[in-house]
Amino acid sequence: MPDKATLLMREFVTHDVQHLLLSRPDGLHWQPGQGIELAIDQDEWRQQRRPFTPTCLLEDRVLEFTIKRYPEQDGVTDALHALEPGAQLLLGDPFGTIAYQGPGTFIAAGTGVTPFLAILRRLAKDDALAGHRLLLTNKRERDVICAQELAYYLGDDLVLAFTREHAQHRGGRMDSAFLEAHIRNRDGHFYVCGPDAFVEAMKAALLTLGVRPDRLVYER
Repeated sequence: MPDKATLLMREFVTHDVQHLLLSRPDGLHWQPGQGIELAIDQDEWRQQRRPFTPTCLLEDRVLEFTIKRYPEQDGVTDALHALEPGAQLLLGDPFGTIAYQGPGTFIAAGTGVTPFLAILRRLAKDDALAGHRLLLTNKRERDVICAQELAYYLGDDLVLAFTREHAQHRGGRMDSAFLEAHIRNRDGHFYVCGPDAFVEAMKAALLTLGVRPDRLVYER
């Protein structure tokens, strides 16, 4: 039986991304980077479960999800963005193969950064950010989730790329040449998250660059 949680508040992070803060069910445990399926506890939405990553710390007393609105899809994220405090949600069991394995490079596209945001917040809390780098691509600068927080954590080890603006000096699309220019340590772990096509392209590029397959961490 799924856990139930109450929406406490929501706030915009970017023009189309919101933090949703929920009450935390007793006994809910997960690893930073894992996902949890959410559904709105209303007749028309109860069977419409979607996976999202908790972006809060494990010890936080509330749950935080960082959710982008996709109006061109089936309306679930629209409905989540429109919820008012007090709304009830259903939570499934934690799942996923993205988990911290050791220092390395995080490679993400768009909302693919959310599992890494959870991991980086854990590392920051543990004063263990040294030796990590994030390569993050978005369409535009305004699309970057928690940009100031990531810059505070990583400084020069945050590398942003944009496909629809600043491309002439921010690298444009990520490919083998981009990775080769910005990866500093090929012996570390490589964490990859984003749309399926992006993940497959990054995996292939990393293997071409000589990264060992057992160093790749992604959703399988």
